[in-house]
Amino acid sequence: MSLLRDHDLARAFDHASHTYDRLTSLNPGYRTDLLRSARRLRLPGEGAGLRVLDLGCGTGASTLALLRAAPRARITAVDASAGMLRRALAKPWPARVRFLHLTAEEVATAGEGPFDAVFAAYLFRNVTDPDAVLGSVRTLLRPGGRLAVHEYSLSGSPTHRALWSAVCHGLLIPAGTLTGDRALYRHLRHSVTAFDTAPAFAGRLGRAGFTGVRVAPVAGWQTGIVHTFLARNGSTTETEDTR
Repeated sequence: MSLLRDHDLARAFDHASHTYDRLTSLNPGYRTDLLRSARRLRLPGEGAGLRVLDLGCGTGASTLALLRAAPRARITAVDASAGMLRRALAKPWPARVRFLHLTAEEVATAGEGPFDAVFAAYLFRNVTDPDAVLGSVRTLLRPGGRLAVHEYSLSGSPTHRALWSAVCHGLLIPAGTLTGDRALYRHLRHSVTAFDTAPAFAGRLGRAGFTGVRVAPVAGWQTGIVHTFLARNGSTTETEDTR
């Protein structure tokens, strides 16, 4: 199948927004893994005085992970889907969190930034031109700013690819069919297999000019299927772990 892109993908997420949180709650570790990736940014002082961008915030699960990892940061959360944003806005948030209806490509020209950190969960395999979006992220990040990408990016092992296919055919696509969102969950399956492997996306980050690129797996059944990618906009002498 052809992948959904741009407005077609945003409309599919609009339609799926009313059941999205319920379906993701069926995924063991979904929110725990988001929180682990947000914490891997290792923002100092609980984020006090820092501006953080949640790029592709969806219904706010990644925003909540950032808020828990850096409770004193000012967070700007953006998404291209109006329906997903409505679900996010219906939840309680402190005043230092704000939401904007923007595509990933639009943020750099919307007068936002600079940011001390960018968090992008489940975004890059869904954009038409990931290299262009990475370039925009670099313009949004201050020098030395931190990037964490939490993404379905297969390890390259045939075992992990087979596991992903089995989960999609046995659970995700049937569940999406029941909610009337079969096209979106078929897109999910194919967007993952068509996207970079973890080593390839790490290489893409390096070619985009990011430094200190590191890849860390998540735990549980998604090991080898979902990874955290960590990088900096410019050089750093800090030593960090990826726990």
